[in-house]
Amino acid sequence: QVQLVESGGGLVQAGGSLRLSCAASGHTFSSYTMGWFRQAPGKQREFVATINWIGSRTYYTDSVKGRFTISTDNAKNTMYLQMNSLKPEDTAVYYCAAGSSTLYNVNLSDFGSWGQGTQVTVSS
Repeated sequence: QVQLVESGGGLVQAGGSLRLSCAASGHTFSSYTMGWFRQAPGKQREFVATINWIGSRTYYTDSVKGRFTISTDNAKNTMYLQMNSLKPEDTAVYYCAAGSSTLYNVNLSDFGSWGQGTQVTVSS
């Protein structure tokens, strides 16, 4: 029901920054929990951050706390992931998602809509 398109990935040096965008369209996505996930080569897809659409609540995995910021712009129907102080271990394909997940107990199966992914590569 919700269509999501990520953009903003690229190649950066360690310590650099990127801002990922997720443009949303469809039905009733404003009531969903939104999230960012990432998948490195040979690894499982993992949770990065979640946010309620209105942007009043956020939740982050420990490895990105203090470095990444998730946000929404309701007027633009867009979610963002500002990534600062990037590390090589942040290298992955990043996906945005929407679903019925609670903000703090994140399960992949609760996210029914996914974007196509955008590559983030951090060099040392």
